[in-house]
Amino acid sequence: MRTDRIFARLEQEPARPPNPAPGMSGTRKLFFGGTLAFYGAVVAAVLQTSYLVRLDWQLMLFRPYKQWPGLHPFLDYFVVLGQRGPTAVLVAAWLGWRSWRQRTLRPLLVLGAALLLLNVTVGAAKLSMAREGPHYANLIGANEMFLTGDIFPSGHTANAVVTWGVLAYLASTARARRWLSVLAAVFALGVGATTVYLGTHWASDVLLGWAAGLLILLGLPWCEPLAARVEEHVLAYWMRLRAAGRLVTAGVVPTAAPGGSAASVAPGAEGARTVARATRAGAPGPTTGAPAGPAKRPHAVRTERTRPTPAGR
Repeated sequence: MRTDRIFARLEQEPARPPNPAPGMSGTRKLFFGGTLAFYGAVVAAVLQTSYLVRLDWQLMLFRPYKQWPGLHPFLDYFVVLGQRGPTAVLVAAWLGWRSWRQRTLRPLLVLGAALLLLNVTVGAAKLSMAREGPHYANLIGANEMFLTGDIFPSGHTANAVVTWGVLAYLASTARARRWLSVLAAVFALGVGATTVYLGTHWASDVLLGWAAGLLILLGLPWCEPLAARVEEHVLAYWMRLRAAGRLVTAGVVPTAAPGGSAASVAPGAEGARTVARATRAGAPGPTTGAPAGPAKRPHAVRTERTRPTPAGR
């Protein structure tokens, strides 16, 4: 298939509205509140060294990577779907193409807002609770909180929820949204379970990572008004740059008017040639205090004139 036909088809894509996503509905607020309560319950259960911590230790001592070693090579690659760098680049490339096709910056701005919220919220939770990972545990049965670690909640799991969930959030049709939601759920659940299999995270880390990522996805509609304002300012600045670029390409430069108020526009190349001819002929050029104007062309002597051709020859 020829590339010119592909690009011609893409040029026919209609531009979408700048903010087609619905606001924060009542159902979405209910899910947000429930997820926030689950987040707090997981943190409280770990702080109290409850049954959840006992489950963490049972899975850690079970060592799934030794029980099923054949899965290790595949899962080493699969867990990359939760790493922030590779997934952010991949999803940003896809959404960048979507932005160009739909003539809107909204997909990229929403992704940027989601990743910013992810880094701030998950990073702050990791640093504040400072939990040690399974490979660095000190005391069997302890919750390993407030030490030197940074694995609670699981960053891989939260990133998988947010990065792949943004694709479903920005889907154009209901069918695409359903399929992308299933894909995001598979990746998020799979990455979380893989970190437990590899022994890099406790099970409670994964539960909190799922909750942290889901909170960001559910709260994205609150970021839409800010994204719309940013897009408006960026597009206005881009239009000013394009207008200035067209003036420079056309060879038109502004010249100072008397008193420094309104600027008149004169052709740059032609004005330079006029000043050069006037200088060669001994005519004074434009001074600093006088308004700029076209210099008079010196009168040519008769020998410089072209001899006229008689009519009829």
